[in-house]
Amino acid sequence: MGYDPSSLRDLVDFMAKALVDHPDSVQVNEVVGEQTTVVELAVAKEDLGKVIGKQGRTAKSMRTILNAASTKLQKRSVLEIME
Repeated sequence: MGYDPSSLRDLVDFMAKALVDHPDSVQVNEVVGEQTTVVELAVAKEDLGKVIGKQGRTAKSMRTILNAASTKLQKRSVLEIME
């Protein structure tokens, strides 16, 4: 596909770009801490609803996938959606 499975940043980038109308506006930043990696996702203002979804379902699903990938890499990660 279009991402390196060893990079959580690339995984979030791939998922977000598949959901939004303005994929060029997707920005993903990975902040690696001692215990946890924070993956920050920023999208165009009009695409915010698409990555959050109704009642936060899409965001929850993205977090579940990120969590599964993190577990496989023996890491701990958190997805932050920036407004």
